[in-house]
Amino acid sequence: QVQLVESGGGSVQAGGSLRLSCVASGLSTSRSCMGWFRQAPGKERWAVVLIDTDGSTTYADSVKGRFTISKDNTKNTLYLQMNSLKPEDTAMYYCAADLGACEETDVTAVLDSDFVHWGQGTQVTVSS
Repeated sequence: QVQLVESGGGSVQAGGSLRLSCVASGLSTSRSCMGWFRQAPGKERWAVVLIDTDGSTTYADSVKGRFTISKDNTKNTLYLQMNSLKPEDTAMYYCAADLGACEETDVTAVLDSDFVHWGQGTQVTVSS
């Protein structure tokens, strides 16, 4: 049984930083396409960043240069370092995984249905 458990969300002021973690069990982060998605109230969930099995990454333009995705395959854990946070980054953040290499590497085209496994989400709130 696959389980993804996010942590690290919280409330920060604009300009602050947070690091999200997603601990995976039941699958190997080294052999999975993984990503971070976010959903603001009243809006659809969308992909923020993807990391493929070879470590290649793709970011949404709105977070490029501020967010960094990484993974520690020895700990089976995915991370999202978020710097220079803005109020518009406020959302529920979800970790997602799918076995094998990413079928869709364009972060603007990836769909929820491209990922089978999801975490429960962690809330990030950025105040101005």
